[in-house]
Amino acid sequence: MIMTPMIEAFVMHFGEMGSRWGFNRTVGQMYALLVITEDPISANDIAEALSVSRGNVSMGLKELQAWQLIQTHHKPADRKEYYQSNGSIWDMANRVFEERRKREMDPTLSLLRDILLDSPANSKEEYAQGKLQEVHDLLEGIVKWSSELQRLGPEKLDTLMRLGSGVGKVLDMKDKLLQKTGPSDRNT
Repeated sequence: MIMTPMIEAFVMHFGEMGSRWGFNRTVGQMYALLVITEDPISANDIAEALSVSRGNVSMGLKELQAWQLIQTHHKPADRKEYYQSNGSIWDMANRVFEERRKREMDPTLSLLRDILLDSPANSKEEYAQGKLQEVHDLLEGIVKWSSELQRLGPEKLDTLMRLGSGVGKVLDMKDKLLQKTGPSDRNT
């Protein structure tokens, strides 16, 4: 399988981004190739397109299957397995976020909860616990907010993202209006 320059540019870039999202460069490239290829492709085709070993492709496919990002297909009278991306781009984003939450945020939240349950031994630990509570509250808020976002369908998420800058403007306007009215005016 030979990639066009456009496809190759995307696949290579996605590999670099994949390394920032929690999987290695080759796995990111493999996934990108599967996302933008219309028909299911074999492991041999993936190895040829990316110039990587068949063993490397096999390990990468197992990782992508563990993340539930790809699905296996079989063709009649062909013993080879063929692979294709699983679901929409929104599904992929949700799965990647969910896996990263499990691997990164959940263990951190668990550690913070354990630390916050302990009584501080001195003023330094008391100060540190205050800061750790802030970190905990931020991460907990992010997890709750993202869980709510994941429940929305792609259309609602798209609408919400388009509203993003508008929401900031509305909040700024609210703050300006509240500043113009004094505290006693707000209570009436």
